[in-house]
Amino acid sequence: MKESLKLVLIPTIICILAGALLAGVDAMTKGLIEQCAIEKKQDALNKVLPAYDNILTDTTAVITAAGKQWLFYVARKSGKFVGAAVETSSSAGYGGDISLMLGINAENKTQAIDILGQKETPGLGAKIDGADFKDNFLDRDLAETRWAVAKDGGVIDQITAATISSRAVTHAVKAAIDVYLANLDEIQKTGE
Repeated sequence: MKESLKLVLIPTIICILAGALLAGVDAMTKGLIEQCAIEKKQDALNKVLPAYDNILTDTTAVITAAGKQWLFYVARKSGKFVGAAVETSSSAGYGGDISLMLGINAENKTQAIDILGQKETPGLGAKIDGADFKDNFLDRDLAETRWAVAKDGGVIDQITAATISSRAVTHAVKAAIDVYLANLDEIQKTGE
């Protein structure tokens, strides 16, 4: 009887202690993880937008389109609209979700993109985070560009052996651009 009680009691105590330890570590790191995510987003905004002097969180436009809410960060310099940034994503990546920040300037051209999160294959699809691929999205006219990878008749050079990842990023960019163009006046007037 004592042996069977030990067989139940010892693993139970170990599980309770391990659970408490995991909960403690989670509580200690939760704030740090959230702070890192905020800093990463701010860094991405600075990378994809032209120089601005306003507080982006004070000049945001929330647009509802296709059953989704889009948050556009409107950049101004001396009160004048200089660009907007929006976080967009695609679930069609080879490794799952890909999220990125897209910057658009006042001339209605792409300013830049910055990858926020991806789980693509290292050495292949993960190259979406490299300058060679991201440079495809620099200074392109929003309305005049054929937003598709070259393999599909577009202007974006896909990464060799990583067409799925390249397509996912391109589709995410195009979706954000479509929302931006459909709501151009509202976004550009935000924060006036």
